[in-house]
Amino acid sequence: MSDKKTVTSRRGMLKGAAVAAGAMSVPMIATAQTTSLRFQSTWPSKDIFHEYAQDFAKKVNDMAGGKLKIEVLPSGSVVPAFQLLEAVAKGTLDGGHGVVAYHYGKNSALALWGSGPAYGMDPNMVLAWHNYGGGKALLEEIYTSLNLDVTSFLYGPMPTQPLGWFKKPVAKVADMKGLKFRTVGLAVDVFTEMGTAVNPLPGGEIVPALDRGLIDAAEFNNASSDRLLGFPDVVKNCMLQSFHQSGEQFEILFNKTKLNALPAELKSIVDYAVQAASADMSWKAIQRNSQDYIELKKQGVKFYKTPDAILRAQLEAWDKTIAKKATDNPIFQKVLDSQKAFAQRAGQWQNDYLVDFKMAYNHYFAKGAKKS
Repeated sequence: MSDKKTVTSRRGMLKGAAVAAGAMSVPMIATAQTTSLRFQSTWPSKDIFHEYAQDFAKKVNDMAGGKLKIEVLPSGSVVPAFQLLEAVAKGTLDGGHGVVAYHYGKNSALALWGSGPAYGMDPNMVLAWHNYGGGKALLEEIYTSLNLDVTSFLYGPMPTQPLGWFKKPVAKVADMKGLKFRTVGLAVDVFTEMGTAVNPLPGGEIVPALDRGLIDAAEFNNASSDRLLGFPDVVKNCMLQSFHQSGEQFEILFNKTKLNALPAELKSIVDYAVQAASADMSWKAIQRNSQDYIELKKQGVKFYKTPDAILRAQLEAWDKTIAKKATDNPIFQKVLDSQKAFAQRAGQWQNDYLVDFKMAYNHYFAKGAKKS
């Protein structure tokens, strides 16, 4: 064979190999695997909380580059809101978005991630305790004891929740007695201790119950959620400030088996998406809640500060509640001890270091303040 023919022959072989490789690359791209996970939130689709769940999913989906896709359905799409934990554990759902207090009936200690004054910790400090002070291991211990195949990520520090919406404003502790009131978690026990008749309704059922007179008052969460759920359409009085849920946060649940089956890269994306979503949610909450607070006032809602006497009565009722629960439930006391140790140290630091921001606000915006 001549050199010319040899060169031509080699060129033909290389060309053929290139064509073959190109042909092979098309189906490889077309058949790239996408892991799809079906989530459900415990919130109606119109609630800002459902939006937070979608925000988290979008962060995961964007970072995963097509390798992982989370779809979030609203409450009730597959199971009722309060059945989310079981559905995720069994694999009926791959994951979900809610709050730990909704699982209160399975172990009362679960409500300590949200209900009550948390020894004076604000929501972000409760998350600090969870992630760095031992809370995460305790939550895993509880879920393991219940044989629940789940992995939990806590995130999203919620602003302090109002005492609630009342047909008539309350001015003293005695006004709480006999009220038919909606709340959840250990707040059920706290308000029961204060003499109210508690009904722990899911979020979507609260406003209809108020409208029909089945309950006299109710708490949910924040200005944006309360407005979208329709509270101002049926009640015009809202009492601000409370200790019943002053340090709550959200929970993102995964079926543990399905999460563990993901490659390390995708599990890292989930972890960092939780952290990013936590910061983003807290910023969005300030923006939206402050806007909706103004809109609620425009709708004729009257806001009242919860009297200090009622706040003190909440703390006293909380002390009685946790004393009873700790007697019957060893892990309950274990969680309390962990929170208390962290709160005593971190709370002293925060209270000593933080300036009184209200002083600066009043300097610029209070009536008669000197305008710059």
